[in-house]
Amino acid sequence: MMGVIRDLTVGKPGRILTLFALPMLISVVFQQFYNMADNIVAGQFLGDTALDAVSISYPVTMIYTSVALGINIGVNVVVSQLFGSHQYGKMKSAVSTSLIATAALAGIMTVLGLVLCRPLLYLLNTPEHLMEPALSYLDIYTLGLLFILLYNTCTGIFTSLGDTVTPLVFLIVSSLGNVGVNILFVTSLSMYVEGLALATALCQALAAAASFGVLLLRLRRIPSDPYQRFSSRLLSSISKMAIPGICQKSFVSVGNLMIQSVVNSYAATVPGIIGGFSSATKLLYIVIYLNASVASALAGFSAQNIGAGQPARLKPGLKGAVILCLILTIPCLLFFFFFPRLSMGIFVSQESTDIINAGATYLRIVSPFVLVVVFKQLCDAILQGAGAAREFVITTFSDLALRVLLAYLLPIWMGYLGIWWAWPLGWAIGTVISVYFYRSGHWKSVHLLDAI
Repeated sequence: MMGVIRDLTVGKPGRILTLFALPMLISVVFQQFYNMADNIVAGQFLGDTALDAVSISYPVTMIYTSVALGINIGVNVVVSQLFGSHQYGKMKSAVSTSLIATAALAGIMTVLGLVLCRPLLYLLNTPEHLMEPALSYLDIYTLGLLFILLYNTCTGIFTSLGDTVTPLVFLIVSSLGNVGVNILFVTSLSMYVEGLALATALCQALAAAASFGVLLLRLRRIPSDPYQRFSSRLLSSISKMAIPGICQKSFVSVGNLMIQSVVNSYAATVPGIIGGFSSATKLLYIVIYLNASVASALAGFSAQNIGAGQPARLKPGLKGAVILCLILTIPCLLFFFFFPRLSMGIFVSQESTDIINAGATYLRIVSPFVLVVVFKQLCDAILQGAGAAREFVITTFSDLALRVLLAYLLPIWMGYLGIWWAWPLGWAIGTVISVYFYRSGHWKSVHLLDAI
């Protein structure tokens, strides 16, 4: 029923990468459906004010997700290379260490989150009438942090073992359940936005518990020598990969917070801008995360093959990843560009003209440039798989810093449309840097296993 561990060091690179990525692609669809569920239910059942409250909360919740995905990256790279080199005892020690560290980090983040949610909302220029519903949503969401981090850690471990099917099964059940529980809480139980956060936390808890249990059973089937339950040396190696990943994702989230603050400052003069921006961004991120899942598969593919001493397989793997991303990306972007108002109808009824107009304008300007991001994501994946953390952080920071800077500067001359144009310009420059680092070949000299 569940997926199997897959060795990515054998077989035709393009084919094996595509097969490895397919469950991850399906997973992204359901993950984005999961992320969009609160917006959809808020917009369709609770009204524009509830949608705005959830939308304002989104950049804050993305900080949590950034940490979870950063841990996922660190665990994935280290466990993949240990698995590829058949060091199964150290691999199990790395898994155990990462799970213990994840639980400790979740506790710290929960406390900090509960203390800082209100100040963050003030920093976002949150309109007064949205402050309390947004805070209620965030407080409940924060209490479920342990499950978010644990699920993503387990997913990273499954992926590093070549198994992308198992986490997909849990995600499908959890995401569909989330929608059903969301609707139940806001209709039958008459709950407001706090019901959306509670439904998300409950479903995430079930997915985390199931992933953790199956992972333990799966690891017991892999023969190995006795291993340490916790290794400070392995924690250091995981951290060297996870911290740049966390920083990279957090840079993006903090940047989005700053951009959201600029967007919120136009709430009084541009009706619908908050809900329109958040909803349109989530639509584009469906495509971006589809490509990110291919990039994640490429990172795992690269890590296993580097660990096995077969770097020649990376170039055909990259070629296959580019083709797959273009096939996924172009049809979606064409739809968003030519039918932006229809696309926005996923979140709100056609009567919410202000939100639809703001979102449609954003989609028309930004969507064509998502094609540029494809090449950045895939070059970054090679850097990740090789363990070239410094280059990986530089490419992300430059893209983000430019987007944030331009989001503040361009509106001086272009009004709120300058916020939208900051995205494609930042992406373009970040992509140039990523391609440069990949083509320079410095990542080939990084030998992560030597330090483990």
